[in-house]
Formats: sequence, C-alpha cells, structure tokens
Amino acid sequence: MDSIEIMDCTLRDGEQTNGVSFLPHEKLQIAAALMRNVNVDRIEVASARVSEGEKESVSMICHYAKTIGMLKKVEVLGFVDGHLSVDWIADCGGQVINLLAKGSLRHCEHQLHKTPQEHIEDIKKVIDYAVSRGMDVNLYLEDWSSGMKNSPDYVFNMMDALKDYDIKRFLLPDTLGILNPLNTLKYMKQMTERYPDKHFDFHAHNDYDMAVGDSFAAVKGGAKGLHVTVNGLGERCGNAPLASVQVALKDQLGIQTNIHEDRLNDISRLVAGYSGIAVAPNQPIVGENVFTQVAGVHADGDRKDHLYSNALVPERFGRKREYALGKNSGKANIAQNLKELGLELTPEQTKAVTKRITELGDRKEIVTQDDLPFIVSDVLKHSTPENRVKLLSYMVTTSYGLKPIASIKVEINGESYAADATGDGQYDAFVKALRKIYKINLERTFPVLYDYQVTIPPGGRTDALVQTVITWDNHGNIIRTHAVDADQTEAAIKATIKMLNIIEDELAAPYKKPYKTI
Repeated sequence: MDSIEIMDCTLRDGEQTNGVSFLPHEKLQIAAALMRNVNVDRIEVASARVSEGEKESVSMICHYAKTIGMLKKVEVLGFVDGHLSVDWIADCGGQVINLLAKGSLRHCEHQLHKTPQEHIEDIKKVIDYAVSRGMDVNLYLEDWSSGMKNSPDYVFNMMDALKDYDIKRFLLPDTLGILNPLNTLKYMKQMTERYPDKHFDFHAHNDYDMAVGDSFAAVKGGAKGLHVTVNGLGERCGNAPLASVQVALKDQLGIQTNIHEDRLNDISRLVAGYSGIAVAPNQPIVGENVFTQVAGVHADGDRKDHLYSNALVPERFGRKREYALGKNSGKANIAQNLKELGLELTPEQTKAVTKRITELGDRKEIVTQDDLPFIVSDVLKHSTPENRVKLLSYMVTTSYGLKPIASIKVEINGESYAADATGDGQYDAFVKALRKIYKINLERTFPVLYDYQVTIPPGGRTDALVQTVITWDNHGNIIRTHAVDADQTEAAIKATIKMLNIIEDELAAPYKKPYKTI
C-alpha cells in the first residue's frame, strides 16, 4: 500500500471530550488549519441535528471549504432518521454524510429494538435519499469491534446487504476501545479479504492506550483510511492522536500520507488553546519536552555524531532540539546551548557557569536557554581575582504583624563582622544590617540606594530566573550591579555584594578611574 487517507475527527469526536465545546469561529479556524496547513484528506466536523450553534458552525465551514475548492473534504455524521439528518446537512451546504448504522447485533436489537433486516431497510432508504440530494455517503458500522467479536455473522450480513449500494467508504470503529493490535489485524483482514474492492476506514479509541497500535495493525490488515484527532482528543480516553499516527505510518510502515508534518505542532497548539486541554509535556511529537535532552551524556553523544537521535528529528516538525540546563545537564549540555547562542567561553568560565547552573538546578526544576545569557553575565560580570567582600551567612525572616528581621555575617578585607536589623522588607532589613557594620565597625558611609528594579529576563517565564538591577550613589559615583536568581531577595543580595566589591576594589586601587555606570 502506497498511501493512506487521514480523516481528522477533532471537530466531531474530539469535541466529545469532557468539558470541550468549540465556538463557531474556533471550529472554522481549526477546520481551515487542518485543510489548508496540515493537509488532512478529510475532516469530520459535527453531528447533525445537535443544535443551532452547531448548524452555524457547519454552515461556516462548508462555505469556507467551497470557496477554496475543498467542500468534498468536509463530512458530517448523520443518523438513520429518514430525511432529517440529510436535510440538516444539505441546509448547511454539506455534500458528504457519514451515516451511523449499527455494527453489532447487540446494539441493533437492544438500542434500536429492531431486527437486522429492519435496520438494513431503514439504512437503504436514507442512502437513497442522500444520493438523490447529490450527497456522497460513507457508512459507519458503530460498535464494529464488538460485532466482530460477538456477532460476526451480523456484520457480514450487513455488508452483504449493502456492498452494492452507493457507499464510498465503510467506516469501522472500535467504539468502546476494546481492541488490541492482534485482533484488530485479524478482524480487518477478514473484512478486506471478504470484500477486497471496498474502501475501509478504521476509527480507534484509546481506552487501553492502544489506539496508535490498533491503527497501525488496521493498515497492516488492509485498511485504506484512518481516523484521528489532534492531541488525541475524544470521548473517555480519547482517539488516536494525529501526530503519532502520522509518524508511525511513515517511519514504521513506510507509508506516505498527504500530511504536512511541519504544521503538526501548530495545529496542536491551536487546538490546545481553544479546547483548554493542555498537551502533556511528554506527548510524542507535540509535547513540550520531547525534543529536550536532559542528561549531559546525551548532549555529548549528539555533539560527537548524533548518537542519541532517531528519525524523529525536531526540524521535521518545525521544532528544534534543546538541551536542558540543570543539575543533570553537565558541561556538554551547556556547551551546546552556548554554541547555539553564539557565546564562546574559556574552559574556566564554562566551569563557573556550569557550577552556577548546577546550584540553580538544585532549587528549580529547569533552567531555560533564555536564562543562559543572564546567568553568564551574572557569573562573569564584575568578577575580580579576589572578592574583598564575602557574604559568609545570612538569615532573613518575616512574620505576620511583625517587621522582617535580618541577621548577617560578612567578611570585609579579611575581617568578619556580624549585625542584626529590622526593616520594611526582607531586603531592607538586610541592607540596614550592612549599614550597621559599615557605620559602627568600619566607621564608613554606606552608598545610597538610587534605583531598584526586578524583572523576569526577556524571553524567560514566570517560573524562571528573577533579574535584579540595583543602582547606588556612592559620593556622586553611580554604580549599577545586577544579579539573577530563582529567588528575588537572593538576587538583590548578590547584586549588593557585587556593588560592595566594586567599592572595595576602588579603595584598594585609588589610581583607577571611578565607575560611573556599571
């Protein structure tokens, strides 16, 4: 088999996900993206006769599809209800009905309370009417998987009675998600071998987490089409995810589709946004973390000869490989990130940056590449051969109804000093304790705080680093230092210690030009 049709059911079956209801304009945007950008072969957009809002959605989609010459790609689920579903779809401008018939004896007898022959006659009447209105007809055999397990004679009797009718495709759903790849292959082969000239689609549900595997097996069994949803949305455990099915077909079976793989991530994000159902970070192909290497040994292997890469390269899907920065990353991950950013560091500088990232990794889940330039700057800027002011220890506390308290111990030019103070905030208490040391122990004035800014580094996230930039006036000399940390108070304290080191360095070398702006 050279190719497989892909029908996306996100707007019909996917909308049956608990809590998901797309607005008409959202449905139109998703439909347009699926047809024009992702290039699926067909889309199933709604169930007939659901609501007036649904009718508006289908009408908008059909009008749009007609303007771009893709109306035959738009399909609507209809029911064996005489003329009602057919008229509803026709009123919307639709030209394809996916007629829902019963694919198991149990459903036929206990839900419809009809004999198989009565149900077949009802189906034929709807098909005849749909064809008379110029519609294409595809036929769902609902609960087909149970039918093949428990009443195969019913299924074959249904097929024998309808095989010569004007039905474009027979759609075979695993409605209850009960199949596995082995019996999917078995049942699909029975259908394709018995009716070799018919087009069969397979519609998987993921109750046993086998929807992709079952879809794979259905193709091996001769299915010519597969039904999917974006991000695997669908009732209960969902349906087969579009992205996962696509790569399984292409990489594992060597089968081509018309899907534009570089747009899979875009459609995933669009549907996640409109549905409110987030994509799991480890969701294959479209998850946030699936192209992120964490272990340093993996980055090292990729750098040497792509030793930890497979056919699922991120560029194929419009994405890029990332190397996580944290306590497990090691020098190789950091080197890869520095290279991508165009930053060249000496081995000693790389070692210092690695140490800083490891420290941060112990305190936050992950350091992003967006954080890296600020970490490099934080580590390397204002660095001196010898820190004349060292923060030995500190404790800041805050309590409801009481002023924050700071207790600090610092070393200045080899001498240790300690002080306590209260303030209007934790950082204010820390600075006041430092002022005590400079006034009482050193008999020196302390710089005046001129400006204090706290930001998230550009491109960062709310759970990423905090950047603190503090400007001081030291007898008319303006000194500006900055620091980054996962904690705002910690960042401010580091920036302050950097400022004091600049002052002490100037005092030790008075011939040097004073800093005006740092």
